Amino acid sequence: MAKEKRNEFFPDLPIPPGDTLLEVLEEREMSQAELAEKMGRPKKTINEIIKGKAAITAETAIQLERVLNIPARFWRNLQMNYEETLARIKEKEALAEQLSWLRNVPVREMVKLGWIERKIDPIEQLETILSFFGVASITGWMKTWEPKVCSEVCFRKSDKFEMQEIALAAWLRRGQIEASDMECEPFNSEKFEETIPEIKKLTTLPPEEFVPKLKSLCSKAGVAVVFVHEIPKVPVSGATHWMSTKRAIIQLSLRYKTDDHLWFSFFHEAGHVLMHGKRDFYDNGKKVVHDVQERQQWEDEANAFSARILIPDAAYNYFVESGSFHQTSIELFAKSHGISPGIVLGRLQHDKIVSFSSKLNHLKARYQWA
Repeated sequence: MAKEKRNEFFPDLPIPPGDTLLEVLEEREMSQAELAEKMGRPKKTINEIIKGKAAITAETAIQLERVLNIPARFWRNLQMNYEETLARIKEKEALAEQLSWLRNVPVREMVKLGWIERKIDPIEQLETILSFFGVASITGWMKTWEPKVCSEVCFRKSDKFEMQEIALAAWLRRGQIEASDMECEPFNSEKFEETIPEIKKLTTLPPEEFVPKLKSLCSKAGVAVVFVHEIPKVPVSGATHWMSTKRAIIQLSLRYKTDDHLWFSFFHEAGHVLMHGKRDFYDNGKKVVHDVQERQQWEDEANAFSARILIPDAAYNYFVESGSFHQTSIELFAKSHGISPGIVLGRLQHDKIVSFSSKLNHLKARYQWA
């Protein structure tokens, strides 16, 4: 469940606490010298506070409370608000020089999907983006997210389309946010492996039935399964990443919108979790970076794992050798292995045994976002 946000107002004009102090003195017809004398402080100190050159410290606030009978926390809050406003103005000035970075962020899509709020002011929009990513600055984003999209996450993606790093990071961050709201047991590799046969049985069910069951089964093994809407320039159907050593995330999109792609992607990512688990990403709590060649090997291994789980190699080879690929044979073969016929057809099409333009495409279940 999303956390409730409060609307907060941050003034653009910094008001020094000394302005309020001067108003109080004028109302009480008390001079700065008189106040200084009653507080036992130099007149110069009071004058500097009024001119905004000196801060109201905790000690000064207590002295003002005793002399003026106005709570110390009132004066401290004035000082704190003043300093915060100055800091926000300084921060906005710094962000104004970095607005070009915002051009690469898929703001329109993120707003449309409800991930962030639309802001008219570009600087405010940049602030919402940084808050979404959970970082304080663009430098913080680069240190946190560039390594993640380059080396810390395993993807099942298409190489035929452009991949944009910031868009990918946004998609992954949305998965993190959704996963953080899910209840999960600590990750247990053995328990997760034991759930694989049960999950395979879900492939014949409609989404309204398999989605909650899939999430429940996986969460008991410390794996958060999240479905995140695809966005432009992120040709990714699935990803595996780790929130910590105690929780893995399998993140899925509906990029191809058919059951064969969705389930192959899930078991592909499950393969990453089991074969390239937390120890491959963490060494004594520190993140490990892997090179491109090694990561490609992982992708090949995850593909083989997914194919083998959905259809055992020996059974698939025997079916292919039969040469009978009509609706009835595909449905019977799928039923014998407890999977949907669309998965069998998708495998045959991937292996170029059956055409992608086949009249059998109706065997595939098609999904869409609610």
